[in-house]
Amino acid sequence: MRVNTRFWLISLALVVMLASAKGNSQPQQVGSAVAPAKVALALHTVTSGLVGVAGVAAQDMTTGAQIFLNGDEPFPMASTYKIAIAMTLLAKVDHGELNLTDMVDIDDSEWVYSQVIAANFIHQGVSLSIANLLEVMITQSDNTATDICLRLAGGPSAVNQYLGQLGIDGMRVDRSTADLLRDFYGVEPGRENLGKIVRIAAADPNKAIAANPEFEADPLDKSTPRAMLNLLTTLSSGRALSDESTRLLMDTMMRTVTMPRRLSALLPKNTAIAHKTGTVGGVANDVGYITLPNGRVFAIAVFTRGSQSPPSDRERAIAEVARTLYDYFSFL
Repeated sequence: MRVNTRFWLISLALVVMLASAKGNSQPQQVGSAVAPAKVALALHTVTSGLVGVAGVAAQDMTTGAQIFLNGDEPFPMASTYKIAIAMTLLAKVDHGELNLTDMVDIDDSEWVYSQVIAANFIHQGVSLSIANLLEVMITQSDNTATDICLRLAGGPSAVNQYLGQLGIDGMRVDRSTADLLRDFYGVEPGRENLGKIVRIAAADPNKAIAANPEFEADPLDKSTPRAMLNLLTTLSSGRALSDESTRLLMDTMMRTVTMPRRLSALLPKNTAIAHKTGTVGGVANDVGYITLPNGRVFAIAVFTRGSQSPPSDRERAIAEVARTLYDYFSFL
């Protein structure tokens, strides 16, 4: 079913190209007028049964062709909101308020359950440069680094102000990861509380991966797929940051190692991809940029929510979306 859907999409794209050539008009004009609704239906088909609800937004950065599925519905961003935090912090670097080489002390009260800092630095006295904080926030999705970066950026209000300046509508950042995890697990931040989340997960492994309707219904830290796509396209266009900061962030996203079974899982080997993942409860997300064989790039945001399915199915849904759009944009 899913392979046949992708084959049908390739055929559709070829028909669009031929019709465009025969009518002496540009492919993206025909594609944007005829194909998007059918592609959205195909995306619904390949994700049905794998996730509760999927939201997708994608854009070919050369032609401008766009695809949306539930594009204007709000979804929990989870850790994908770290892109907005990174951009706000880098804007301060661009304005000379901070330097990437500035060393930042990490206080015990700021420690959050995380993949690098809290997991590996067991002793007091940790200081990292802003560049290294950004690196592990994006590539490893480190929560402690994220909250330090958010503090340096000026907090959620500063991030939202920056998003407003960029014209990003439909995205809001409200909480630190410490606050988010406290709302989800009921655990306070701080070095002394790190083990509590581990014990909660060990006692009830399903809690960490189960959909939480009350948590997901909370309006905090939400984005529509369209808003995330707008943030991605604004970043890659160079309109948001200096050339140096734009390259830094996009190169960092190329080094992401979390959740390799999502956007990249079904793509051809060695496909270039720059992305940021996000996971909490029944939410599995992945957003970023995928390079096509012809060198063109498309930006993609895949959000999910309300999934009672196994985590492997949620990741498969994101992979199916990425491959479907990869095939479609390759032939458009």
